[in-house]
Parts: sequence; C-alpha cells; structure tokens
Amino acid sequence: MNARDVKTAADARALVNERGLSHVKVAIVDLDGVMRGKYMAKEKFFSALESGFNFCDVIFGWDSNDQLYENATFTGWHTAFPDALVHIVPETCRDVPDEGNMVFFMGEFAGHAKDVCPRGLLNRVIARGEEMGYLATVAAEFEFFVFNETPHSVREKGYKNLENLTPGFYGYSMLRSSVESDFYHDLLEMTAAMDVPIEGLHTETGPGVLEAAIEHSDAMVAADRAAIFKTFSKVLAERQGKMLTFMAKWSNDWPGQSGHLHVSLKGKDGKSVFHEEGKPGSMSDEMRWFVGGQQALMPELLAMVASTVNSYSRLVPGFWAPTDATWGIENRTCALRVIPGSPKSQRVEYRVAAADINPYLAIAAALGSGLWGIENKIEPDAPIEGNAYAIEHAKERQLPRSLTEAAGRLEASEAARSLFGDIFVDHYALSRRWEEREFRRAITDWELSRYFEII
Repeated sequence: MNARDVKTAADARALVNERGLSHVKVAIVDLDGVMRGKYMAKEKFFSALESGFNFCDVIFGWDSNDQLYENATFTGWHTAFPDALVHIVPETCRDVPDEGNMVFFMGEFAGHAKDVCPRGLLNRVIARGEEMGYLATVAAEFEFFVFNETPHSVREKGYKNLENLTPGFYGYSMLRSSVESDFYHDLLEMTAAMDVPIEGLHTETGPGVLEAAIEHSDAMVAADRAAIFKTFSKVLAERQGKMLTFMAKWSNDWPGQSGHLHVSLKGKDGKSVFHEEGKPGSMSDEMRWFVGGQQALMPELLAMVASTVNSYSRLVPGFWAPTDATWGIENRTCALRVIPGSPKSQRVEYRVAAADINPYLAIAAALGSGLWGIENKIEPDAPIEGNAYAIEHAKERQLPRSLTEAAGRLEASEAARSLFGDIFVDHYALSRRWEEREFRRAITDWELSRYFEII
C-alpha cells in the first residue's frame, strides 16, 4: 500500500503491518509553525488511532526557543502543564525519504487544547466556509535562501559572513539552476515523495535564493503541504551540509522572503464563486466582498500572518512587500493582488505573507477575513493603479509597524474573536507580545556599533 492511499485508521494499521514497522513518526504544529513530534511505538500508535494520545500542552506555553511565556492563562506552572489529547489524522500519512519504509502522520489537538491548535483553528474556518456553501482552494509559494553552512557553522560564525549557495543576483537563472541541478532534483524528488507537488522552482533575485510554488489544493491540504515543505526541505538541506532559512528578512542587503498565498472559492457544485464575466477584473460580487473583508481585517489580523519580530523588517516600502492594506488588479505593489482569468484560475494573492508564516494561521486569517467580508458584504476601496507605495493611504488601511502593535490590534478585534474565539485570540496575542519582549532584551550589533564608543 502506498502511504498516500491511507484514508482511515484501518488503512494506517494495514500499512504499518505490511511494512513491518516497529515505530512511526507523528507530529503536530505549534503556534510558531514549528513542527514538533516523536517516534511512536507501533502498539501505542494503533491505540492512538482509536482514542488519541497525550502530548504535553507545554508546546503552547513556550516560544520557538522553548522558553516559557510569563502570565499565560491557557497553560503554565499554575496548571502544572497537563497532557492534551491529540488525534491522529490518517489521511496525512506520508513516506519519509531516506528513512527506509518509515511513515509520518500529523495530529490535531482536541480537548482543552483544541482552541489554540493551529490546525484545529483552520479546520473551524474551513467549516465556516462550508456552512456558507463555499470550498476554499489555496496555493502557497515560498522564497528561501540556501547556504553552504551547518547548524554548527552558523553558530560558530555568529550568523555572520555566511556562504550562500551561489553568489550574485541571478533571478530566474538557467545557469545557477543547471549548475546546482543536483540539489534542485533532490528537492523535487523529496517533495514529490511526500505529496508536496511543486509547480515551479527557480532562482529569485539574490545570492542562493530560490522560490518554490506548491500546487493548489483544498485549504487544509495546502496548509499541511506547506508545513511539511518547510520542515523537510530543511531536513534535506542539512543532510547535504546545507541550510535553508525561511526568515522574513535575513539580511539588510537583500529583499525579504515572501510566502504568498493564492486563495479562491468554489461552490458545492465545483464551479468558481469568484469569476463573473463582464465585471471589472471578472470579479463576482462574492469575490469583491471577499477582498473587501481581507482588506478591512488585514490590520487587525496581521499578527497571525506577520508573526515574528523579523516579519516587520520586511514590511517596508520598495522591497516588494506591502505596508498598507491595499488591493489592485494584477498589481504587485499591493497587499492583495486580484488575478483575473478563467473561472479555474481567478483568485486573490495574499501578498502580505512572508516565508516565516505558520501556514495554518496565515491561511485561517486570509480565508476567514474573506468569508467575513462575504457575510457582511464589505466593499473594498477602489483598486490601486500604479505604485501603491507612492500613494498616501487612509489611517485605517495602515498596517501595524511592530509585532506588539499587531498583537494589540488582534486582541481588540471583535471580528477576530468571532472568527477564532476568545481563548485563541487572548493566548496568541500574549505570545506575540512575549516574542517582541524577548527581542527587546537583546543588545544588537547595531546598538554596539552606534553607541559603544561615542555615547
């Protein structure tokens, strides 16, 4: 049996028995989009398929550096970090390249942790759309830099003077992709083996920077694929003495790395909801309201999309990243780019997202805000023509300029609480404030070079 043929618990048991596995891999994704998991013994896995398994809820009580949040109410020392129930999702089964017959499954939290589980949150947004009669299709694309470095070497160098895979700009380069074809082919083979089909892979402008566009699929499949891509592409690279970074901006010398999301809706009949011939941009009323909701809520939900301190280093004028909640038709200077076309291809590109996204939360924000727009028939502003950076926008369209500001906007958002629930909004906002507080405790190289001697 092929791993991607697994759809039920019975299928999962049959596959594990057929391959004679003593253990399987299981994983969940935390608030920062980091995949956490373990090898699980066969008999325990079989039991978990029926009744779930326990996973310490500390993963929602610490940051990406495993440091505990202070003053969190969801979990902490005051709750003694109890176990939380996780259900295996059989249809997420994948082969794990370079690990023999090993297979991998993703889980989703239930019980008290379901309110803050990123995968569960997206599931609730998808269900909201289905209740409205809509099925969402999403495609993610990621830019990432590749280095001839290891986890040890980058630390020894203090993350300075790193060796990029290749030098120079070389966007869409046949030269670079052909010379480094071994790595490209390995990446394409790995992603194909894990059912993360890559529609396009090419160099971007910058030293050793690539862009991978994942094929469109149902929203949850797209999020799973994005999470798997970000984790296992790093695994592949590090096995070869290389490293990848999905930081929003790793260097002052180069533009940031995007993680754009392409979103469309179809009805239960399978037909496009967004396309209507003869209207401006071929946009139906539903698509116009969807874009209106995304535009209106983008400043309030930005913390779910730009979720790190580093995210805000990318959101500056002139670096192919938006600074205001703007939209336009085929306009890459806007935060939302409507892409007109056939009923099959009509979509909106959520360009505010960077490569550092938690795919589940970012898709939940992009989709949830659009559905809210349809529910409330929110009209967007007039589409921007020309350079959106050169236009002064209304105050309500300005995006938060820091993670702390974004957390405050999320916390105060009635729409966010309606879409995602009070427990998630309160806990997630607290976690983002913690992230910026940790940053402010650090003394940067810039501060030392500016103040050390002269002040």
